[in-house]
Amino acid sequence: MELKPFEKKLYLSSPTTHGEELKYIQEAFDTNWLSTVGANINEAEKLICEKIGCKNAVGLSSGTAALHLAIRLAAEKLYGQPKVGHGSLEGRRVFCSDMTFDATVNPVAYEGGEAVFIDTEYDTWNMDPVALEKAFEMYPDVKMLVIAHLYGTPGKVDEIRKICDRNGALIVEDAAESLGATYDGRQTGIFGDVGVISFNGNKIITGSSGGMLLTDSDEDADKIRKWSTQSREDAPWYQHEELGFNYRMSNIIAGMIRGQIPHLDEHIAQKRAIYNRYREGFKDLPVTMNPYDEVRSEPNFWLSCMLIDSDAMSRQVRGERDVLYEKTPGKSCPTEILDTIAKYNAEGRPIWKPMHMQPIYRMHAFVTRDGSGRARSNAYIDEGAVSDIGMDIFDRGLCLPSDNKMTPDQQDMIIEIVKRCFVEHPMM
Repeated sequence: MELKPFEKKLYLSSPTTHGEELKYIQEAFDTNWLSTVGANINEAEKLICEKIGCKNAVGLSSGTAALHLAIRLAAEKLYGQPKVGHGSLEGRRVFCSDMTFDATVNPVAYEGGEAVFIDTEYDTWNMDPVALEKAFEMYPDVKMLVIAHLYGTPGKVDEIRKICDRNGALIVEDAAESLGATYDGRQTGIFGDVGVISFNGNKIITGSSGGMLLTDSDEDADKIRKWSTQSREDAPWYQHEELGFNYRMSNIIAGMIRGQIPHLDEHIAQKRAIYNRYREGFKDLPVTMNPYDEVRSEPNFWLSCMLIDSDAMSRQVRGERDVLYEKTPGKSCPTEILDTIAKYNAEGRPIWKPMHMQPIYRMHAFVTRDGSGRARSNAYIDEGAVSDIGMDIFDRGLCLPSDNKMTPDQQDMIIEIVKRCFVEHPMM
């Protein structure tokens, strides 16, 4: 196969629109409902409730805003309403997924809490229930957990739910990446005490921005609507008795989301086909695709990722912002593959760098399944020894172009590029 750079850039995951979005956006303009109330918000919330199977969905300005209010809501249930000027988690620890985007855990800091990071497991690349059990032994006072479903793959939510119930802990479920994914036939976002989804520009359904908080409690939904509109009381003037936020979704953003939701299953099918095509194309390479429980779960396949076998890794050294690698015949590394893909005008991405490795959180506690608290310099598994699994996946993994508008021919070229990274001769 002759390899030439793509004429138009092949993106990791860009918005896919269908036309209905414009109809609802235009409706917002025509009716002059442009702010944080309107038919689009009401209908988008209704459609998400019907799809996910929850009683209430509250439209908010972003997934991060939804996470912030979800964490504040759970903290108030546990510890009561904080004083103005104080976070709801002041001086308290919260268990958090380690390998995720930092938006999952930053709201803990917004509320004055301290994240304790729980290591990842290989089966789904999500929070390890064994490490979580160990964390509760080490920190029995913790009563809140924030869990994310990485790249659209559900974590072991049944095991994690049982562990949290035994320890009296509430779960904030970050389903920002996993809208439409199921575990035991149930949608992600409803396994926690409160759930969150995102409509950011690269998500499987997008409003360009926006998010929703999911709950079966009418009381909680009303509270979130109030908090997200500056906590205005029911009075003839602007009366405020608790801290509020400007977090409500706009009717224009909701119009785009309203037009996207009917295409969710279509987008998932396209993403699944991309994942399966990569898996088939790489079957003779020393790599594996991001895994999932093929009996209990059905991911939304938001991003297709690969993990290079440890004995097929060429030498790669990463600093805080720079990286070097050594070309080795028959081997490769994420940096080489990503650099090569970029030369052909396509976009890949490293796996999320675990939170315990981030400079901002490096002094926070980190718990592995053997109870160790910090990262090791060598993450690879040696003779079955327990190690830092999140670091290992970060070292050996990468996200491949996963745009659902990518054609089979374009994907075949990406597959060929990856294959040639494992051979001796150069490609350019």
